[in-house]
Amino acid sequence: MKFLISMSRSIDTLNEKIGHAVSWALLAAVLICTGNALVRYVFNTSSNGWLEIQWYLFSAVFLLGTSYTLRRNEHVRIDVISGRFSKRTQVWMDIFGFSFFLLPMAGLILYFAIPFAWISIQSQEMSSNAGGLIVWPAKLLIPIGFLMLSLQGISELIKRIGFLQGLVEASEFEKHAATPEEEIEAIKTANNLK
Repeated sequence: MKFLISMSRSIDTLNEKIGHAVSWALLAAVLICTGNALVRYVFNTSSNGWLEIQWYLFSAVFLLGTSYTLRRNEHVRIDVISGRFSKRTQVWMDIFGFSFFLLPMAGLILYFAIPFAWISIQSQEMSSNAGGLIVWPAKLLIPIGFLMLSLQGISELIKRIGFLQGLVEASEFEKHAATPEEEIEAIKTANNLK
């Protein structure tokens, strides 16, 4: 089990790095979107290539950010119901959800997404829009995103099982809520940057 826990922590680290990197893609998408809007209204012109690159960046944020979101325990859940149960019951609910919903769904999508992306890569698929971009990088994001989500699901499953065996602290998979002191410190730090 120690090897699995070590592997889980490596997956967590990888998805943390991907999550931080993909946040820059969101900034790039917002800047491109703003630039597109300004060019369209000021110069009355537009470019399909620039529109498509912002779609690709938004896709990257969504597809590559899901594993980071799962890692941070920020995914959608019904806390009103699950919050009424003990921590062990909540962990068993997570194990059930990961085993019977998340991992099978991600595996099924991965199964279909790999050939979907591979065909696009082989044919060097291009956008049908005038001035559009190559399509295969966007399609390749689908299997990569679901592979990372699957790996993070396995990592979360390992941590929950480790918790039940007393080998992992719940803090390794619980959502970290900032304390008032941490929030005040963050505000002070942000004000000093101005």
